[in-house]
Amino acid sequence: MILDNGVIRTMDPSLATCGALALAGPLVAGGVGTHEWALPSPERVDLRGRCVLPAFTDAHVHFPTWALAQRDVRLDGAASLAEALDRVARHPRHGTWIRGTGWRDAEWAEKPDREALDAVSGDTPAALWAKDYHSLWLNSAALARAGGDLDADGGVVERDAAGAPTGILREESAWRFRERYVTVSEDEWVEATRAGIRVAVSRGVGAIHDKDGWLGAAAIFGRIHEREGLAIRVWQSLPAERVTELAALGLRSRIGDDFLRLGYLKTFMDGTLGSQTALMLDGSGVRISGRDELEETIRAGAAAGWPVSVHAIGDLANREALDAFEATMDVWRPLGLRHRIEHAQCLDPTDIERFARIGVACSVQFTHAPSDRDLAERLWHDRLEGAYAFRSLWEAGALLANGSDAPVEELDPLAGIRHGVLRTLDDRPGWRPQEALTVEQAIRASTVNPAWLAGDERRRGRLLPGFLADLVVLSRDPFGCPPEELATVEVVATMVGGRWVHNPPPWD
Repeated sequence: MILDNGVIRTMDPSLATCGALALAGPLVAGGVGTHEWALPSPERVDLRGRCVLPAFTDAHVHFPTWALAQRDVRLDGAASLAEALDRVARHPRHGTWIRGTGWRDAEWAEKPDREALDAVSGDTPAALWAKDYHSLWLNSAALARAGGDLDADGGVVERDAAGAPTGILREESAWRFRERYVTVSEDEWVEATRAGIRVAVSRGVGAIHDKDGWLGAAAIFGRIHEREGLAIRVWQSLPAERVTELAALGLRSRIGDDFLRLGYLKTFMDGTLGSQTALMLDGSGVRISGRDELEETIRAGAAAGWPVSVHAIGDLANREALDAFEATMDVWRPLGLRHRIEHAQCLDPTDIERFARIGVACSVQFTHAPSDRDLAERLWHDRLEGAYAFRSLWEAGALLANGSDAPVEELDPLAGIRHGVLRTLDDRPGWRPQEALTVEQAIRASTVNPAWLAGDERRRGRLLPGFLADLVVLSRDPFGCPPEELATVEVVATMVGGRWVHNPPPWD
């Protein structure tokens, strides 16, 4: 197959653009010359001036959770408790639970509690996740399922003056409740994930770094892979507490095939900005793991051959994570393990240069900056210099990989790229524009860099001979349009492994 009459952006500096691209089976065969045109009856796809890029990778997504949440009550943007409750009341009921996502109560005059939720949910148990997925709002019927067993190390159970639970659980308490009581059948997970993959490829996604290892996402993707084959490539996390089991079985990172690989260990340092549980240098927040615990995880992971991905939001959490990686360099650097800090949202400015110096990647979410701007201005007003400091990190030599953190934000790579460049979601000027990235940097963070993190830098992320034919066709060239027109760039088609997985040609 030959794609021509358009702009091919290879994302490789040796040949940044070409006018046509030859594909052979699942691979890129090269630029188009006399030999390619001489092939017997090559299929020719006329791009009609469109742009081709490597397919996007979402480097941080809770994919099955996001896919399942498409059926839940959507509470994003609810401006008050009353509006959130009205959405719950009007949403069609599915199954034995009322599930919802997306509430953020920082600006609400009234705070969520079980009694308010009882009024619209009745006796049906309800579990509503906050936008950051670190706080859970339950009604009385849901609380009754736990029989009072709500506390967990690293968790918070909010209680009223009489000591009764208000219905708000945070961090480990919320996650443990979900695992024990808000049950979903594997068939439901598989059905939702299959539908989610169709949405993802329609948005130009060819690969994901999944964070739902804790709920058995590998088995969910595995069932789809066995039955009909996956249309996206999955770099799968596993809970860090399973490292001993992995070592005992002799399983090392990258086990799997080109579409589904077990890749890295996932752990947590702290909470989030929205739940006010991010671990900060001023002493506020929730410590889920300390530096010493992370050091043990890194060493155990290195011994078993696994890189570590650690969630760190607050400036103290990030410092302790960097300290742990630096203290263990003697065991993991010789192995070439590619560690990463997830989010890195608030950094002390003195820590920015440490990512590149130590060799730890920044797995960030460009959309979080404009989405969180108002909350960050209010809660982190005295430490904004190191908040969502993407340009500073890039210029300091850190490797940035961009993800969505869906369902916290929407899984939409073009939107993420746009937000990394413009730093705004609305008509307001960009927030802290000195931290904006160029279009090229934002796209590199969504294509080339995630492939490197997964150890696939010689097979994916660029359109070069011998690389996998994973690509996205765009309606126009994002490099060639003014930044304010990036919203007009649309996904036309997506190819993974030489197969059109969304909207095959011809196109109008």
